[in-house]
Amino acid sequence: MNPAVPRIPLGELTRASFKVGCLGFGGPAGQIALMHRIFVDEKKWIDEARYLHALNYCMLLPGPEAQQLAVYVGWLLNGVIGGIVAGVLFVLPGALVMFALSWLYAAHADLPGVAALFYGVKAAVLAIVADAVLRIGRRALKRRADVVIAFAAFAALFVFGVPFPLVVLSAALFGALRSVKAAGVMTEPKGSATTLRSVYGGLAAAVVWAGLWLGPVAAAWALLGRDHLLTQIGFLFSKLAVVTFGGAYAVLAYLQQQAVEAHGWLTAAQMIDGLGLAETTPGPLVLVNQFVGFQAGWNAGGGLMLAAAGAAMASWCTFAPSFLWIFAGAPLAERLRENRFAQGALSAITAAVLGVIANLALWFSLHVLFRRTAELATPWGRAIPLPEPASLDPFAAVLAIAAAVALIRLRANLIAVIAACAGAALLWSVVV
Repeated sequence: MNPAVPRIPLGELTRASFKVGCLGFGGPAGQIALMHRIFVDEKKWIDEARYLHALNYCMLLPGPEAQQLAVYVGWLLNGVIGGIVAGVLFVLPGALVMFALSWLYAAHADLPGVAALFYGVKAAVLAIVADAVLRIGRRALKRRADVVIAFAAFAALFVFGVPFPLVVLSAALFGALRSVKAAGVMTEPKGSATTLRSVYGGLAAAVVWAGLWLGPVAAAWALLGRDHLLTQIGFLFSKLAVVTFGGAYAVLAYLQQQAVEAHGWLTAAQMIDGLGLAETTPGPLVLVNQFVGFQAGWNAGGGLMLAAAGAAMASWCTFAPSFLWIFAGAPLAERLRENRFAQGALSAITAAVLGVIANLALWFSLHVLFRRTAELATPWGRAIPLPEPASLDPFAAVLAIAAAVALIRLRANLIAVIAACAGAALLWSVVV
């Protein structure tokens, strides 16, 4: 733990982290904004600069960046145990909800009223993401160059389909080069000896977590064989854990290719339904991985026991690596806080991240507000998704606008807005 951040009692951190886990709707954009509201604005446990530094570092890592940010913040506030508590509670509430919904989906796919509730929640989530774009924009766009970086990142992703890692690396290089003329390239951080000790402690914790992460996969291989379903699930999601730069949307195409086409664990329609469930439950969007693991076990004829084991293996191999990345790298990242090259690179990444989130917000709005989309072919081979104006869903638009006004202008309670949208959609389905 960095000495510049006051140590927060574990009980208080646990309660705040559980609140984040229960209210973490809206995917990474909404969750990052929610953690900022709780940890920075309300609790004032860490300052703006430290929070953005942690966010910048997490955006460079593979895997779910919002969960990694929760681990990082927990580590800052109460060391390794704080990071474990914050990271686990970030995922656990949503994972329990997703497990229940996965079973209901598999056993009772046509429950009356469920689709209507999800319809309303999606409209609320769109407003949450819009709120996040505005919040992060106010913090990230401090100079004209930051605006240029954000727009360039958005265009690179949406218009040209540039891979996310290349967008981030380009922004980092630009930011580092921009800081070349700055004086005093490196200053020694305060409390460097303590930070160095935390580096050694973090590396030890990382070794432990590497063993914990790969232990279940190795056990499944040894006890059940390489070709067993659980072993294959462990292999696939461990691989995804080290290549999923850019968050859940960046890996969905590859996940569908492997889980649907290569392994045949579930159908394409089931994959899309799982994404819808993940988008409308608290916790990270990559909880869709848990849904895929559950359906793989269920569709294999293994019943609830194999489905639960598949869900657990997929979840573990998705989220356990985050603790390794943070405990190994966060102490080193803290030592770079006063390095001007690093700060220049990370500042540019912050601006680029705004473009990334704006791209996700646009993608989400196309699927919430419009029943159908079209594709615009381009000379460079990119099919740009566009809405079909005639397919606009007026009620979804009204719900989303009302939710946005409540969140952005009235500062309404997040869970109240979600509940109101879900209730309104359910009532609408009954009346219509």
